[in-house]
Amino acid sequence: LHYYHESMAQTLVLGEDFDIRAIGRFRVKTTAPRMGRNPRTGESVAIPAGRKVAFAPSTVLKRRVNFGETDT
Repeated sequence: LHYYHESMAQTLVLGEDFDIRAIGRFRVKTTAPRMGRNPRTGESVAIPAGRKVAFAPSTVLKRRVNFGETDT
């Protein structure tokens, strides 16, 4: 498990997609800078551009979750 964790982290840091067969794809998405609002004070706050990890489940995983299918 530790091997996959390190491999995934290194791949995503490089900005590449990481696929796990029959599970899904992890990918890094870049967010644009934007203005936000502090909910406590109502003050506008500049939020810088950033990166986040997004996950897209595979068709196999979606079928298994939605329909209880056990065969791939």
